[in-house]
Amino acid sequence: MTARFRLRWRGIRTRLVLIISLVAVAAIVGATGVNYVAARRTVLTATQDQVMSRLRDDVDAVAPTLRMPPDVGALDELLRAVPAAAVARFGALSSTARGSMERVPPELVARVGAEGRLVFQRVDTGGPELVVGMPVMTFDTNFRVVPSGLEVYAWYSLSTEQIQITEFALNGWRTAAVAVPLAVILAWLAAGAVLRPVRRLRDAARGLARGELSTRLPERGADELAELARTFNETAASLEKTVGELRRMESDARRFVADVSHELRTPLAAMTAVTEVLDEESAHLPGDTGTASRLVSAETRKLARLVDDLIEISRFDNGRARMDRREADLGELITASLRARQWTGRVGTDLPHGIVADVDARRFDVIVANLVGNALRHGAEPVRVRLWADGPEVVVEVTDHGPGLPEDVLPHVFARFYKADTARSRSEGSGLGLSIAEKNAGLHGGTIEAGNRPGGGARFVLRLPRREVRR
Repeated sequence: MTARFRLRWRGIRTRLVLIISLVAVAAIVGATGVNYVAARRTVLTATQDQVMSRLRDDVDAVAPTLRMPPDVGALDELLRAVPAAAVARFGALSSTARGSMERVPPELVARVGAEGRLVFQRVDTGGPELVVGMPVMTFDTNFRVVPSGLEVYAWYSLSTEQIQITEFALNGWRTAAVAVPLAVILAWLAAGAVLRPVRRLRDAARGLARGELSTRLPERGADELAELARTFNETAASLEKTVGELRRMESDARRFVADVSHELRTPLAAMTAVTEVLDEESAHLPGDTGTASRLVSAETRKLARLVDDLIEISRFDNGRARMDRREADLGELITASLRARQWTGRVGTDLPHGIVADVDARRFDVIVANLVGNALRHGAEPVRVRLWADGPEVVVEVTDHGPGLPEDVLPHVFARFYKADTARSRSEGSGLGLSIAEKNAGLHGGTIEAGNRPGGGARFVLRLPRREVRR
C-alpha cells in the first residue's frame, strides 16, 4: 500500500463519502423499519377488526334464539349458525365439530372468563394464527347484560397477511440495495465537487512554497470557498509584492557591498604598503608614535581581511564563484595551511598521508584557516586537527578545549556577521569566516557540522566527497 493510497484512504473525500453513506444507510434502514412496523400493524389490525367484527355480529344475531342452558346439540347448532366460529363451550361441554379447545391458549380462555369481553391473541402453531374468544351475553332479571357462561372461539390463519408483510419488507430492502450504492455515488460526486477547490488551494499553496509567487486561484461564485480563493489571492499578491521588495533591497545591498569592497581595494593597497613600512620602523619610533603605528598597521590588516571576505561573499551571492579542482593529498594541504599562518606550534595534528581528494586547493585552505582560526581565537588550546577517510568521503575534525558553543548559538553559527558574545564585537574576526567556510564546503559538495565535544570545547566536522560529484 503506497503512501499516496493511504493518504487518499484517510482523506476528507473518503470520510465525507463514509459519513454520507452511513447517514443514507441509517435513514433508509430507519425508514424501512418504521414503514415495516406501520404496515404490519395496519395489515394485522385490519384483519383482526374484520374477523372480530364478523364473529361478534354473527354471535349477537344468533344469541337470542339459543336455549339456555345449552346442551351439546345447542352448541353444534350455534356453530352451524356462526360460520366463523370454531369451538363453542359452556362449562364442561364443548362442541368439537370444527375444532378442539386444545388450539386455544389457556391464557386467552382465562381472559375471556375474567374480562367478559371479546379478546384476541396471535399465536404461532407452525404458522401465524389469530385466535379470538368472546362470551355470549344475556340479560339478568334486572335487564342488565351479563355473561351467559357460553363462550365462542375462532381462529384465523394469518399466512396471507404474513406473506404481504414479508413482501413489503423485501421491497424495502430491495429499495435500500438500490438507494445505498446510489447514495455512495452521489456522495462521491458531491465530495469531489466540494474538494476540487480545496485541491486547487493545496496546489496553489505548494506553488507558493516553491517560490511561484504569481500563483493565483480562479474566483467563482459567492460562497465560502470563493471567499477563501479571494483571500488566498490577496495574500499571494501581498506576499509577491513584499518578497519582490525584499529581493530588490537584498540585491541593492549586495551590489552596494560588492561595489564598496572593490572601491576599497585600491586605497587599501596603498595603506597596506604604508603599514609595511611602519611595521619595519615601529621598533625605532619613540613612545606613543610606535604604539600608534602598530595600531594602524593592525587595524589596516583587519580592514583588508574584511574587504577580502566581503568580496568573497559577493562572489557567492552573485554565482561567480569558480572551482579549480585537482587531486591532492589533504594532509599536505592542511600542513601547508598551518605552516603559512605559523600555527604549527599551537595546533596538534593527526594527518595520515595518502588521503587524497579532488579539491580546489585555495578554497580548501580557506576552509581550514577559518575553522582553525576560529578555534584559536574563540576556543582554548590545545586545538587539534584530525583527518581520516570514511568510505567515499574524507573527514576533517577541528576541536578545541574552550567553553564550547551554547545551545542557542548552534543554529546561527554559520550566519553572516553573527557573534555569540557581544563583547567580541571588536574581535579580530570579521564574522564572515565560518559562513565563507560553509559556502566553500558546499561548492565541493560537502558539509560542515558544528557541535561540542563530550569533554568540553567546540567541534567542527568537515565532510567532503573524495571525487567530484557531477550534476
